[in-house]
Amino acid sequence: MALDNLQPASGSTKNVKRVGRGQGSGMGKTSTRGQKGQKSRSGYKIKRGFEGGQQPIQKRLPKTGFFSRVAKPYSINVDKIKQVAELEEITLDSIKAVYKLSKSVTKVKLIGTAAKDLASKIKDENVTTTGK
Repeated sequence: MALDNLQPASGSTKNVKRVGRGQGSGMGKTSTRGQKGQKSRSGYKIKRGFEGGQQPIQKRLPKTGFFSRVAKPYSINVDKIKQVAELEEITLDSIKAVYKLSKSVTKVKLIGTAAKDLASKIKDENVTTTGK
């Protein structure tokens, strides 16, 4: 085996289809494009979603809103829920112990007038307060 006699594996390559090279080639005259029409012309390119003039499916179906992948925090008003304000150390787990939250809640924001005073008690990066 040497570099001068390397060949691809049998069946791995195909001959190029040479169109428009005369009647004897079997692919002359219309060059495998059929008869007349838009598809037979040079420069033809179909637009994405084009359905031959029929209203495309992305225009026929109703549009539904926007779903942000950024998780919005669950807001808790500490003026109304006193158990959260009375905690010694505020973490996500300690809030879940005194206030009923679903398992899907990963971030909590404490709001209300007393929320600013609780900033020193927070020991978890998933719990924030209003910054005003």
